[in-house]
Amino acid sequence: MAAALQEAGLELQRVEARDALSLVPAAALGLETALLVGAPPSAPGPPAGADGALSIHRGTLRAGDHLQVEGSVLVLGDVNPGARVTAAGDVRVWGRLRGVAHAGCQGDERARIVALQLRPLQLRIAGAVARGPEDLPPVGFCEEALLENGAIAIRPADPQWPT
Repeated sequence: MAAALQEAGLELQRVEARDALSLVPAAALGLETALLVGAPPSAPGPPAGADGALSIHRGTLRAGDHLQVEGSVLVLGDVNPGARVTAAGDVRVWGRLRGVAHAGCQGDERARIVALQLRPLQLRIAGAVARGPEDLPPVGFCEEALLENGAIAIRPADPQWPT
Protein backbone atom coordinates (compact mmCIF):
# COMPACT_ATOMS: atom_id res chain seq x y z
CA MET A 1 0.00 0.00 0.00
CA ALA A 2 2.85 2.39 0.90
CA ALA A 3 4.51 1.70 -2.47
CA ALA A 4 1.28 2.40 -4.36
CA LEU A 5 0.83 5.67 -2.48
CA GLN A 6 4.44 6.64 -3.16
CA GLU A 7 3.98 6.01 -6.89
CA ALA A 8 1.06 8.43 -6.75
CA GLY A 9 3.26 11.02 -5.03
CA LEU A 10 1.69 10.50 -1.61
CA GLU A 11 3.25 9.48 1.70
CA LEU A 12 1.72 7.04 4.18
CA GLN A 13 1.65 8.86 7.52
CA ARG A 14 -0.29 6.47 9.73
CA VAL A 15 -2.65 3.49 9.61
CA GLU A 16 -6.02 3.89 11.34
CA ALA A 17 -8.58 1.16 11.94
CA ARG A 18 -11.60 0.35 14.10
CA ASP A 19 -10.45 -3.28 14.42
CA ALA A 20 -7.35 -3.80 16.59
CA LEU A 21 -6.22 -6.86 14.64
CA SER A 22 -5.99 -4.74 11.49
CA LEU A 23 -3.30 -2.63 13.17
CA VAL A 24 -1.00 -5.47 14.22
CA PRO A 25 0.76 -5.94 10.83
CA ALA A 26 1.22 -2.18 10.41
CA ALA A 27 2.66 -1.79 13.92
CA ALA A 28 4.95 -4.78 13.36
CA LEU A 29 6.34 -2.98 10.30
CA GLY A 30 7.08 0.07 12.43
CA LEU A 31 4.28 2.24 11.03
CA GLU A 32 2.44 4.69 13.26
CA THR A 33 -1.02 3.31 14.13
CA ALA A 34 -4.20 4.61 15.72
CA LEU A 35 -7.19 2.63 16.96
CA LEU A 36 -10.44 4.41 16.19
CA VAL A 37 -12.69 3.75 19.18
CA GLY A 38 -16.44 3.68 18.81
CA ALA A 39 -18.77 3.65 15.86
CA PRO A 40 -18.28 5.73 12.68
CA PRO A 41 -19.07 9.44 13.19
CA SER A 42 -22.49 9.04 11.54
CA ALA A 43 -23.65 6.53 14.19
CA PRO A 44 -23.71 6.85 17.98
CA GLY A 45 -21.10 4.88 19.88
CA PRO A 46 -18.99 4.80 23.02
CA PRO A 47 -16.81 7.82 23.74
CA ALA A 48 -13.06 7.70 23.13
CA GLY A 49 -11.27 5.96 25.97
CA ALA A 50 -14.23 3.68 26.75
CA ASP A 51 -13.88 -0.11 26.97
CA GLY A 52 -12.09 -1.43 23.91
CA ALA A 53 -9.24 1.11 23.90
CA LEU A 54 -6.00 -0.53 22.78
CA SER A 55 -2.45 0.66 23.37
CA ILE A 56 0.33 -0.79 21.22
CA HIS A 57 3.85 -0.86 22.65
CA ARG A 58 6.69 -1.61 20.23
CA GLY A 59 9.80 -3.08 21.80
CA THR A 60 10.97 -5.37 24.55
CA LEU A 61 10.25 -4.54 28.19
CA ARG A 62 13.35 -5.14 30.29
CA ALA A 63 13.91 -5.68 34.03
CA GLY A 64 12.66 -2.63 35.93
CA ASP A 65 10.25 -1.50 33.20
CA HIS A 66 6.55 -1.17 34.10
CA LEU A 67 4.00 -0.54 31.34
CA GLN A 68 0.53 0.37 32.64
CA VAL A 69 -2.47 1.21 30.43
CA GLU A 70 -6.14 2.09 30.96
CA GLY A 71 -7.56 -0.28 28.31
CA SER A 72 -5.96 -3.32 26.70
CA VAL A 73 -2.33 -3.51 25.63
CA LEU A 74 -0.50 -5.27 22.81
CA VAL A 75 3.27 -5.56 23.32
CA LEU A 76 5.17 -6.15 20.08
CA GLY A 77 8.24 -7.69 21.71
CA ASP A 78 9.18 -9.68 24.79
CA VAL A 79 8.43 -8.99 28.45
CA ASN A 80 11.64 -10.05 30.20
CA PRO A 81 11.96 -11.26 33.81
CA GLY A 82 11.77 -8.26 36.14
CA ALA A 83 9.46 -6.30 33.80
CA ARG A 84 5.74 -5.76 34.46
CA VAL A 85 2.71 -5.13 32.24
CA THR A 86 -0.54 -3.94 33.81
CA ALA A 87 -3.82 -3.27 31.97
CA ALA A 88 -7.44 -2.67 32.87
CA GLY A 89 -8.31 -4.94 29.92
CA ASP A 90 -6.38 -7.70 28.15
CA VAL A 91 -2.60 -8.09 28.04
CA ARG A 92 -1.38 -9.45 24.68
CA VAL A 93 2.29 -10.12 23.97
CA TRP A 94 3.54 -10.79 20.45
CA GLY A 95 6.64 -12.40 21.90
CA ARG A 96 7.71 -14.15 25.11
CA LEU A 97 6.10 -13.22 28.40
CA ARG A 98 8.62 -14.03 31.14
CA GLY A 99 7.98 -11.13 33.53
CA VAL A 100 4.78 -10.26 35.42
CA ALA A 101 1.45 -9.57 33.72
CA HIS A 102 -1.72 -8.21 35.35
CA ALA A 103 -4.84 -8.10 33.19
CA GLY A 104 -8.12 -6.72 34.50
CA CYS A 105 -6.30 -4.68 37.15
CA GLN A 106 -9.50 -2.74 37.88
CA GLY A 107 -11.47 -5.94 38.54
CA ASP A 108 -12.45 -7.12 35.03
CA GLU A 109 -12.67 -10.91 35.43
CA ARG A 110 -13.19 -11.35 31.66
CA ALA A 111 -9.70 -10.04 30.90
CA ARG A 112 -7.13 -12.41 29.38
CA ILE A 113 -3.38 -12.67 29.07
CA VAL A 114 -2.18 -13.99 25.72
CA ALA A 115 1.39 -14.55 24.51
CA LEU A 116 3.31 -16.45 21.86
CA GLN A 117 5.18 -18.03 24.77
CA LEU A 118 3.48 -17.73 28.16
CA ARG A 119 6.15 -18.43 30.79
CA PRO A 120 5.76 -15.55 33.27
CA LEU A 121 7.06 -15.30 36.79
CA GLN A 122 3.54 -14.35 37.88
CA LEU A 123 0.10 -13.90 36.32
CA ARG A 124 -2.69 -11.77 37.73
CA ILE A 125 -6.21 -11.49 36.39
CA ALA A 126 -8.48 -9.18 38.37
CA GLY A 127 -7.84 -10.33 41.97
CA ALA A 128 -6.52 -13.84 41.16
CA VAL A 129 -2.78 -14.59 41.25
CA ALA A 130 -0.88 -17.59 39.86
CA ARG A 131 2.66 -18.61 38.96
CA GLY A 132 3.41 -19.33 35.33
CA PRO A 133 3.86 -22.87 34.00
CA GLU A 134 7.36 -24.33 33.90
CA ASP A 135 6.90 -26.90 31.12
CA LEU A 136 7.47 -26.03 27.46
CA PRO A 137 4.57 -24.46 25.54
CA PRO A 138 2.71 -26.53 22.94
CA VAL A 139 4.43 -26.23 19.55
CA GLY A 140 2.69 -23.90 17.12
CA PHE A 141 0.16 -22.44 19.59
CA CYS A 142 -0.17 -19.12 21.34
CA GLU A 143 -1.30 -19.52 24.91
CA GLU A 144 -3.81 -17.64 27.00
CA ALA A 145 -4.54 -17.30 30.68
CA LEU A 146 -8.08 -16.58 31.83
CA LEU A 147 -10.26 -16.98 34.89
CA GLU A 148 -12.26 -20.20 35.13
CA ASN A 149 -14.27 -20.69 38.34
CA GLY A 150 -12.19 -18.05 40.12
CA ALA A 151 -8.81 -19.64 39.26
CA ILE A 152 -6.36 -18.80 36.49
CA ALA A 153 -6.29 -21.46 33.75
CA ILE A 154 -3.82 -21.67 30.84
CA ARG A 155 -4.78 -23.12 27.46
CA PRO A 156 -4.13 -22.68 23.72
CA ALA A 157 -5.33 -19.21 22.73
CA ASP A 158 -8.43 -18.35 20.77
CA PRO A 159 -7.06 -16.86 17.52
CA GLN A 160 -9.51 -13.92 17.55
CA TRP A 161 -9.49 -10.68 19.49
CA PRO A 162 -12.74 -10.48 21.51
CA THR A 163 -15.27 -7.91 20.32
